[in-house]
Amino acid sequence: MLGLDLALRLRAAGVRWQPAQGDRFVIPFRDMDEQTFVLSDLTVDVHHLPQGPVLGFNGTVEWALDSIEQSETLWLPTESQLRELLGEAFRRLERTSTGFDVVVDSGGAEVRVGGGDAEEAYARALLHLADGG
Repeated sequence: MLGLDLALRLRAAGVRWQPAQGDRFVIPFRDMDEQTFVLSDLTVDVHHLPQGPVLGFNGTVEWALDSIEQSETLWLPTESQLRELLGEAFRRLERTSTGFDVVVDSGGAEVRVGGGDAEEAYARALLHLADGG
């Protein structure tokens, strides 16, 4: 999963989030950085009963935070979302001895941008292009 630092850099570079089902996000700087949330219409919890685990379907989870403005959250885009954001500049993803390289077209030249995992490599490639690559 994309780290907080890289997600903050993407937002600062102008990558905008249009929230959709299945999107992951965090609420940074509120001692909740480690808690990842997922947009969903329905919450399913596992209840451990004596007869075994039961999946409980809930419409909402009741807790102190009823709502939060999108601007106070931080999107954690997935590998496929990052690849989509690269658009036609994306050429290929290659495994390396240290992780992955994303190859993008940057002004007519192919540029390799590496990362420890595929999501990180895609995010770094997007930042490279956003910086005028």
